[in-house]
Amino acid sequence: MDEDRLINPEISDISEERLENSLRPKVLDEYIGQNKVKSNLKIYIEAAKQRGEPLDHVLLYGPPGLGKTTLANIISNEMNSNIKITSGPAIEKPGDLAALLTNLSEFDVLFIDEIHRLHKSVEEILYPALEDYTLDIMIGKGPSARSIRLDLPKFTLIGATTKAGSLATPLRDRFGIVNRLELYDVNDLKTIVTRSAKILEVEIDEESATEIARRSRGTPRIANRLLKRVRDYAAVLGDGKITLKITKIALNKLEIDEMGLDDIDRKILETMIIKYQGRPVGIETIATTIGEEAETVEDVYEPYLLQIGFIARTVRGRIPLPAAYEHIGIKFEG
Repeated sequence: MDEDRLINPEISDISEERLENSLRPKVLDEYIGQNKVKSNLKIYIEAAKQRGEPLDHVLLYGPPGLGKTTLANIISNEMNSNIKITSGPAIEKPGDLAALLTNLSEFDVLFIDEIHRLHKSVEEILYPALEDYTLDIMIGKGPSARSIRLDLPKFTLIGATTKAGSLATPLRDRFGIVNRLELYDVNDLKTIVTRSAKILEVEIDEESATEIARRSRGTPRIANRLLKRVRDYAAVLGDGKITLKITKIALNKLEIDEMGLDDIDRKILETMIIKYQGRPVGIETIATTIGEEAETVEDVYEPYLLQIGFIARTVRGRIPLPAAYEHIGIKFEG
């Protein structure tokens, strides 16, 4: 169900990944938003370059679609180094990680997405690699088994995760630079939409860019996806130029309302308000009622509803707030 969702912040297919790569900024000065993270990284990168050392290991965490992979590529470009990209679930055995690490060159960047999903046996290999740039490998079995220590080139690990709390404490402690990426505000998203429109060679006015930004759930990936869909409507229903009228028609047809909520978000709110009369509801209950996985509700839908003040977390469960009642047209009688 979630795969078909237009405002799902995950990448949905290869063609979207290619387009997203073309829209991604290449250096920090082109990167829009996340000003605190950006200014700190500028200092750390400049200091590392002055000392002739690799950048300290970096952990980037936050909801999907906020630019963690983009930032990893930018760090690699700013350090004038190569980047190797993989993900936690893809590294199944310690030998897979050993092969990756031994193929790195001096100052290279290794980017591991979804690092919280690394296997425990793989994590154990990673600890000495991060601290001492060494790799301990066991050769043989039983009484004849022996350990060999290999020296590794000095490299930078960039880990990305949507769940910093799921990282093992020893692994989290080995990152010298830890940055949380926040949801974007409308002004930053408007700038991103305008920049993407230029790259896509489509004309867009300021009002349309603002409208797309407002409905993008604070996420650049969704903003770019909505821009592509609105561009299609502009090409077929208009003369190719994106106007406010065509933008509103397109987004309404896509069932994305003024707050960026789609039918699944509205189902969540209606479940909490109508079925459970605003009482605290557990995430498992909400997920079962709307036919989604509890993890998906927690990672994809909930962060935005929390940010815009539609729901709140309590000890007993999630509760809807007055703004949510108003949004779905039900009088709040708290």
